[in-house]
Amino acid sequence: MAYGKKVWVFPDAELPPKGVNLIPGHESIIITNTGKTTAKIKVTLFFTEKEPVSFFSEVEAERVRCLRTNQKKDFGDFIPEIGEQYAIMLESDVPVVAQYGRAEPREVNFYTTPGYCE
Repeated sequence: MAYGKKVWVFPDAELPPKGVNLIPGHESIIITNTGKTTAKIKVTLFFTEKEPVSFFSEVEAERVRCLRTNQKKDFGDFIPEIGEQYAIMLESDVPVVAQYGRAEPREVNFYTTPGYCE
């Protein structure tokens, strides 16, 4: 049995700048595929002042994948600007479990949130 949902939305994304002691900020989407088939995932980024952009990713069966929003290998040419407010939507062809995490160096915090899912 595969656990999770096919649509996940994370409305509060923002790639943080360097902060205290020049600790680099970062954010990521962590996706777990508990099913027996590879999950094909469409990632859409929504912005406050520009058109949405989309790209595709995969998570192999019974695996976890971390998509770092500041890494070209994960986000390609769609890396957001530091401090830019945006939202992330995942649409998967099979149920997955997803979570958003941000290392916030301005106050040296790290937090995660499960997001909205259907």
